[in-house]
Amino acid sequence: MYPSSRLSNHLATLWLQAPIVIAMRTQQMWMAAITGGTLNIAEFNRMISEKMMAAAESAVAVNIAIIKQNVMAMTAMATGSSSSSRRAADAIAQAAVKPYSKRVRSNVRRLTRQKG
Repeated sequence: MYPSSRLSNHLATLWLQAPIVIAMRTQQMWMAAITGGTLNIAEFNRMISEKMMAAAESAVAVNIAIIKQNVMAMTAMATGSSSSSRRAADAIAQAAVKPYSKRVRSNVRRLTRQKG
């Protein structure tokens, strides 16, 4: 079964919630521009820095997942058992997507709290 339910959940989070975060942040910027208010600099900086942090975390997680899957494949070959390339691909994809998904969920919670 590919992709796993965890990977599917991470991808669904990005697909459904990332546009919400973009819309909320865009609305904040437009309101500041229209009303002559001040731009929330902390949110603007967070918008940039969290993407850089997620990219770095994703790169590290992918490299660790690749190493782990290679070790598992070599162990399987050495012992004569089988390994699943689908499971390996799923684990690597999940490692790549999870940091972004985690931040998008966090942003939706934080930005919706600001409005209420």
